[in-house]
Amino acid sequence: MAAEAAESAKAGEAVVVDLTGVGRFQVEARAGTSALLVDEPREAGGLGSGPNPFDLLSAALGACTVMTMRLYAERKGWPLTHARARVAHHRGALQARDTFSLEIDLEGDLDETQRARLIDVASRCPVHQTLDRGADMSTTLLPVGRPVPDTTKVLCEHMKTMEEACEDRA
Repeated sequence: MAAEAAESAKAGEAVVVDLTGVGRFQVEARAGTSALLVDEPREAGGLGSGPNPFDLLSAALGACTVMTMRLYAERKGWPLTHARARVAHHRGALQARDTFSLEIDLEGDLDETQRARLIDVASRCPVHQTLDRGADMSTTLLPVGRPVPDTTKVLCEHMKTMEEACEDRA
């Protein structure tokens, strides 16, 4: 059991996802103390009770982008008063390469150099970098009688990598 706990600890932050038993596709995703419903739209046979998994990817990219720009502007003392990102996602087929496009709106008394720097920082946000380089995946079927642990971990990995993205490079 101790070996299993050690292996789980190496996995990093965790999200636990369970079927809710409501509708065909609705699941509850839990991360730390937060939970949200994920579903398919009614047009795809779901209940439309939450974003679909691709929406979550887009939301992760948009949220990370806006948060990273905000952190950088705060550290520089720049007058960024509001930031908004619209993320569009497209996948032509299962094996096709995905395309994400971001439209970013920055408000505040920022000069062109600051605006350009914030866009550069946006491309360094941790989720952007993760999507850009891809990720290694592994899948394990647990033995019968050994359920997925009902625990999530909060390690602040996103915050740590967002801070790294905001470091000025020499």
